[in-house]
Amino acid sequence: MAKVAYYPGCALEGSAGPYDKSTRVLVKALDMEMVNLKDYNCCGAMEVKNIHPMLQTYLSARNLAIAAEQMGLDTVMAPCNGCYHNLKKAEYETTTSEKTMETVQDLARKAGDPVYKGNVRTVHLLEWLMEEKGPEGIKARMKKSLNGIRIANYYGCMYTRPRQIFPEKDQGPGSESTYKPHFMDDLLEATGAENMDFPLKTACCGGAHTLSDSDTSTQLVLNLLQAAEDSGAQVIATECPTCHSGLEMHQVRAETEFGIKTNVKIVYFTQLLGLSLGLSPRKLGVHENVSDSIGFLKDKGVI
Repeated sequence: MAKVAYYPGCALEGSAGPYDKSTRVLVKALDMEMVNLKDYNCCGAMEVKNIHPMLQTYLSARNLAIAAEQMGLDTVMAPCNGCYHNLKKAEYETTTSEKTMETVQDLARKAGDPVYKGNVRTVHLLEWLMEEKGPEGIKARMKKSLNGIRIANYYGCMYTRPRQIFPEKDQGPGSESTYKPHFMDDLLEATGAENMDFPLKTACCGGAHTLSDSDTSTQLVLNLLQAAEDSGAQVIATECPTCHSGLEMHQVRAETEFGIKTNVKIVYFTQLLGLSLGLSPRKLGVHENVSDSIGFLKDKGVI
């Protein structure tokens, strides 16, 4: 089984603490091996590219270089969609542009950093779980069925876009799809949960507009929440910290500012998988979510 370098990024060490916590205990319970990426830096998020796009590429490439040159690993695993997107973008740009690779390597030498040589790949947590365990691996370790829980799987926009930076996707059976992603659906279906036909699984949550235009963000989130409820879902499963936080906070804001209440619960997919493996909700950080799903999960006999 492959050992990977774990890149939590900024969010999982802050507002997305429950995602980090549930990722770590889930990986351990599945006997998978990851080690923290040493001396990692921010991937450049969304802001740095407004200063200079190449700076964002370099920041992401530096993380990949650390994994290869200092840790001897060829795979970096990023649970955050933004981090995953930026690291994959750095992979793509350095692979397809000799000038970009030369610039990134020159910056590394000037900074005294490890030099990226293009010998590292980035995977999302969903991809890693599918590669190493898949639905059958979840079933083999399952202790509690999630039967009776209806789920809308929400992937967000950065997991599949832009399509050209994900050459491993859309390669037929067994691969992820950028048009209709299904890895989260596949894993959660193995727990006995019912995946609903949720049409907005890759729609934008408005995360980038939260500070500049809160009303727009609230409306975009409300679209997602209402579509999930219209599909019959009781829970929205998330795999992106920005999306998760946005759904939680704007669900509250939609009610307090606009008087529109929705009841669907927001839960990280790692927490749902962990519960199916018999892990305690506290170890999974379920009690730390803003969206209070404890009562619902108790009613369903999961905890």
